[in-house]
Amino acid sequence: MNPLKSLSGTTIAGIVLALIMTVALSSGQGSNPLEFVVWLHVILGVMWIGLLYYFNFVQVPAVGQALADGDPGPAAINKYVAPRALLYFRWAALLTWLTGLSALAQLGGGHQGIIDAFLLSNGMAVIGVGAWLGTIMLFNVWVLIWPNQKKILGMKEATPEEIAKAKVVALMASRTNTMLSIPMLLGMTAHAHGLPF
Repeated sequence: MNPLKSLSGTTIAGIVLALIMTVALSSGQGSNPLEFVVWLHVILGVMWIGLLYYFNFVQVPAVGQALADGDPGPAAINKYVAPRALLYFRWAALLTWLTGLSALAQLGGGHQGIIDAFLLSNGMAVIGVGAWLGTIMLFNVWVLIWPNQKKILGMKEATPEEIAKAKVVALMASRTNTMLSIPMLLGMTAHAHGLPF
C-alpha cells in the first residue's frame, strides 16, 4: 500500500516521519510543548499563506486570462477548485492564528505573553507586530474575503452589481493580506533570530 496514493496517507506518512525524526534526534531532555505548538503553527501558516499566494499569483490571473479568451475554464475552477481551496484557506487561517496565540502564551508565561505581544511590550514587540498583522489578515479572510467569495462563486445569491462589488472587495482584501504577509513573516521569524538590520 503506497501512502502517496491518497492525501490522508501522505499526511499520515509525513507525521510518522516527523515522529521518527523526533525520536531519533531527541536529546532526552523531556517534552517541548512550545515546539509542538510552533510546529503546528508553521504547518498551518504554510497552508494559509500558500493558498493566499496561489490565489493571487495563479488562480486570479489565470481566471482573468481564461475569461478574456472566452474559454470555459473559470467555470471549472470556480465550481470545483475554488470552494475547496477556500475551505482549507479560511480554516488554516483560523488555526494558524489560534496556534500563534498558544505559542505567544507559552513564550510569555501564559496569558501575559499574549497581552505583552499585543501591547508590544516586555520583549514581545517584534513578534507582537507579526501577531497584529496576522490578526488583521484573519479578519480579512473571514469578514471580507469569504463572504464576498460566496457571492462570486454563486454559493450565495447576488445581483450582477453585488458580484462586481464583491470581486473588488475580495481582491483588495486578498492583495492586502499578500502585502501584510511579508512583514508578518519577518515579525514571526525575527523574534527568535533577530531583525536583519
